[in-house]
Amino acid sequence: MNVEIQHATPDQAETLTKIAFAAKCHWGYPECWIQLWLPILTVSPEFIEQHDTYVALKDGKEIGFYAIAVEDKRASLKHLWVLPEYMGMGVGAKLFRHALSRCKEIRAHTLEIESDPNAQGFYERMGAKKVREATSEVDGQPRILPVLEITLP
Repeated sequence: MNVEIQHATPDQAETLTKIAFAAKCHWGYPECWIQLWLPILTVSPEFIEQHDTYVALKDGKEIGFYAIAVEDKRASLKHLWVLPEYMGMGVGAKLFRHALSRCKEIRAHTLEIESDPNAQGFYERMGAKKVREATSEVDGQPRILPVLEITLP
């Protein structure tokens, strides 16, 4: 699939937020959980300005994006979302490879990913290894998230 990846701009914040929500909803989470996740799924113009954020475009349409943050030579994947109708077509892999390339450019040694459980297999296929679990609570229920890392050459 012919997909172009380019730096996201603050005026794309609303569209990127819609992509994040569509992708998260794809996994069948209860609507009350989706509403609780509103703050972490919402991408603001300020977020784009403060993070290395890239968007995947197919024929000029935003179909996915990622964002990373870097601190002390460690990068953290803050977002990686693909519209459900483009999942399984290599868009996520292309975005992830681009993120790894960006990490190398900014001289990060490690990329950390706190993953949705549904995406763990994807990240493992991309070369990441599970290093621990993050425990939280959603709507009174425990939620365990895999935390993966990939060491950059």
